[in-house]
Amino acid sequence: MFYLICYDIVDNRRRTKVSNILEAYGLRVQKSVFEAVLNNKQYEKLQKRLLKLLNTKEDQLRFYPLSAHCRCKVKVLGIQPEFEVDDKAIIV
Repeated sequence: MFYLICYDIVDNRRRTKVSNILEAYGLRVQKSVFEAVLNNKQYEKLQKRLLKLLNTKEDQLRFYPLSAHCRCKVKVLGIQPEFEVDDKAIIV
C-alpha cells in the first residue's frame, strides 16, 4: 500500500529521530512529509518504532493510505521531486 506520512513534532531531537526512521522506509517529499510503499508487516513495524519516540501529548503523526486511483490525481505545483515511487519497490 502507498502511504503519505506527515508529522508535526515539537522537539528537535525527536523530530530528527522520526525523520531518520522515515527516510529508511520512504522518500521525503517535503520537510515533514514522506511517501512510502509498505506492506502490512512494514506498516505495523514502522508505527511501533515511531510510537516509542512520540510524545502523544505534543506530537502528531499521520498515515494516509492512497490508492493508485487517488495517486494519479495528485497535482504538484512548484518543484517536482526527481523520483517516482513504484508500488512494486520493496523498501527494507
